[in-house]
Amino acid sequence: MEFPRFMNYFNVSQLEQDIRFSFLDAEFAKIASYIPHRDALSPKVSQVDVAWHLDHMLKTIIVICASLEASNPTEFKSNFSIIRTVIYTWGDFPRGVAKSPRVVRPPDVILTENLHQQIKTAKESLLNIQKLHANAHFEHPYFSIINKKQSLRFLKIHTRHHLKIVRDIIKNS
Repeated sequence: MEFPRFMNYFNVSQLEQDIRFSFLDAEFAKIASYIPHRDALSPKVSQVDVAWHLDHMLKTIIVICASLEASNPTEFKSNFSIIRTVIYTWGDFPRGVAKSPRVVRPPDVILTENLHQQIKTAKESLLNIQKLHANAHFEHPYFSIINKKQSLRFLKIHTRHHLKIVRDIIKNS
């Protein structure tokens, strides 16, 4: 990721620049602000509590970033998915349709300190993937194989989707 040259004149380190321009910053702020409401539950909105959604969002970011890092960009093959096209165009998911893969499902007991640690890990993971090749990729259970740009789009849509659910749980609990 390129940063404006003027940033160097203000003696701002590369890491500080990365943090300042970090992807999903607004979403991370919302996640952190919802932690005090971790036990809120509204069965008419979701069968699981706020902590479950927060943990799931963070695990998803961390797991996808790790998958992108582990991928071999030379093995990426572009593909078409009508489901992906519709979801990316719409910018949201229908509620209650998809089931989360086991690897990103929260544990039975979600500790508050683990949520804070996962926010930190997720931010670091996103910083790490900035340097990856555009064809870094991972296999999504519904969208087929998606590259780095498509993965970032997915993470934005997925995170915002769960933040809306969390907002509605809190509002209706």
